[in-house]
Amino acid sequence: MPEHIKMPDVAPLVRTLADGTRTAFEFPFPIFASEDLAVFIGGARQYSGFSVTGAGEASGGTVTFASAPASGLTVTLERRMPLERLTDFIEGGDFSARALNTELDYLMGAVQQVGRDQTSMLRYDDNETPGETTLPAKSVRANKALGFDSDGNPVAVSLEGSMAQPGFTATGTGASTRTSTSKFADMISIRDFGAVGDGVTNDTLAFQKALTAHNMILVPEGTFLITATLTLGERQSLTGLGQRSVIKCNSNSFVAIELPNRQATVRDLRIEGGLVGLKFFGRDNECTQNNISNVTIDQAQTGILLDGYTDSNKPCYWNNFSRVLIDRPGVDGVRMIRSGAGDTPNANRFDKVRVYSHGAGTTGHGFYVEYGAFNNAFTDCEANVNGPTAQACFRIGAGSNKTLLVNLLTESTNGVPNVQLDSGSEETIIMNLTSTSDGAAIYDLSGGNYDAVNAGFPFKNRLRKTSVTDLQTKLKRFDTEFIDTAGTHVLDLSHSVHIVDCSNGPITIQLPNAGDAVGVEVTVKKKDFTSNIVTITETGGNGPDGHVFLLGGKDDHAVILSNGAQWFVTSSNRMAGNTRFADTTGTYPLDMAVDTYLISSFSGPVTAQLPPADAAKSVGRTVTIKKTDTSSNAVTVTVQGSTGPDGFAQPLPDQYDALTVVSNGSQWYIVSRFS
Repeated sequence: MPEHIKMPDVAPLVRTLADGTRTAFEFPFPIFASEDLAVFIGGARQYSGFSVTGAGEASGGTVTFASAPASGLTVTLERRMPLERLTDFIEGGDFSARALNTELDYLMGAVQQVGRDQTSMLRYDDNETPGETTLPAKSVRANKALGFDSDGNPVAVSLEGSMAQPGFTATGTGASTRTSTSKFADMISIRDFGAVGDGVTNDTLAFQKALTAHNMILVPEGTFLITATLTLGERQSLTGLGQRSVIKCNSNSFVAIELPNRQATVRDLRIEGGLVGLKFFGRDNECTQNNISNVTIDQAQTGILLDGYTDSNKPCYWNNFSRVLIDRPGVDGVRMIRSGAGDTPNANRFDKVRVYSHGAGTTGHGFYVEYGAFNNAFTDCEANVNGPTAQACFRIGAGSNKTLLVNLLTESTNGVPNVQLDSGSEETIIMNLTSTSDGAAIYDLSGGNYDAVNAGFPFKNRLRKTSVTDLQTKLKRFDTEFIDTAGTHVLDLSHSVHIVDCSNGPITIQLPNAGDAVGVEVTVKKKDFTSNIVTITETGGNGPDGHVFLLGGKDDHAVILSNGAQWFVTSSNRMAGNTRFADTTGTYPLDMAVDTYLISSFSGPVTAQLPPADAAKSVGRTVTIKKTDTSSNAVTVTVQGSTGPDGFAQPLPDQYDALTVVSNGSQWYIVSRFS
């Protein structure tokens, strides 16, 4: 192959009459890529069912059809390139002769294409001076014929009295009269292009011709048999008259309708059979904002297929599906894939889409989001699949994240999962799941990487890391772990409470580093009677309250909290007592802030005054008062507004005399006394 094509002076179009047996058709002009060749049979644009060879060859190439075009039809091969710049030469950069030659070749091909378009135009003879080339205004020429005045210039000529069509006037004030021809042109029926609709005649070519010539096609009542894929281009539509408007595939070897572009519409009809009922992929442009509504797809191998395809600049995004029934699918009802290097199908919307096996042998899934991201949303959808052969009612694949399922109904038998979350799937949200399959409500292989609200079994709600500003609870449960194996156990923070049994030997509980557990609170409790110790340490840190923390007796426990910098013990029966020392004289009010008061009366007698027994800070409190000095000055324990514990002022005359008292809310009582 030469370095560049060296564009020959050959018209970029060739027509050949098919004979019913020939499958290979040559074209004598070069193309840069196979996508540059437009293929027509009988005037209908073809998008599949053929292969192209010879791209990049100056001598042209060959188109080979999978099936020979019917005898008598014209096969047209035309170079039709996008008119665009291929290269950008950088100022001061290397100047590539090959790049320049390619650009000039492409430019010459574009000129030939424009020249070819002009050969089919009406134009003035070269031997006369051109006259007026602008048509009369649209309002002037409406419902009139094109004629020429005495100078040969175009004028609008009335059809009245000669070729006028019967008039049509809509009912209602302000309605304008139109010709019947104008009225009929509002909607083109597939029958206008020769479709029969008897379920036997092959109507494929009629569809292809209609879609080549018009953008809005009506599918009337009837069963229209097709033998090849129908392609909807940008902003084209196929509209039926309800479920008796049927497009039927003669086999399950091809896609019924493909939408490789954007803003197309399929509605109010029925599709029967096919490898895929409706396929969405960004081949010709981005595959976005296509709309499907009131459609039934019956007995296709896969009902609806969304493919991220091969080009990330032509994504499969923002397509909308509403009130769709996928009946008796052979493999999958709805599937989302990525067959090449394109992006995943993202942000597509499914509303009231129902997949129903109807007893047929579905081998795949009701819905299978194998690849997809950014809120592919399924609202009020249903998956009812045949249990013995199906794999799952709804499956979220490893290449999916942020999939949203709302008000989903699933049904099957023989242990088929209602919703299956594959390992690798991320941030699935399931709300209001009615799961009637015998299998798991949510079969989770994702490692818990999902949220559920009123969904699942036996727990209907599952929330991961959540921020709450105001929470009221009636019952609080803690996820608990039991540890009874001697040695070191590194806590993974998957549980809140850890019950430790050291019967088999000492156990070390190793907390994660405080910096990896901001705001986390855990409880550790020793439950056995042995002398084996529970030691609490920290990975890469000093431990709770800055040191190793020990639990030695049965029911010893500690509640430990991380602030991100350090673990702190917030409560434990092993914490040091709260003690205050006072060297004073006179009346010393006990404020109940500490458990033990050590009082020196060396400077003079001291009256240690308890608050009233019914004070809020007193009820249920146990307090110890101890005299510490060697003087003869007594420490006397009294009660404010009363006499003292047990009804008397209680003196502590000697060093180390101590008194422990408790309030029951009406009186202070002596629990113990040491003299």
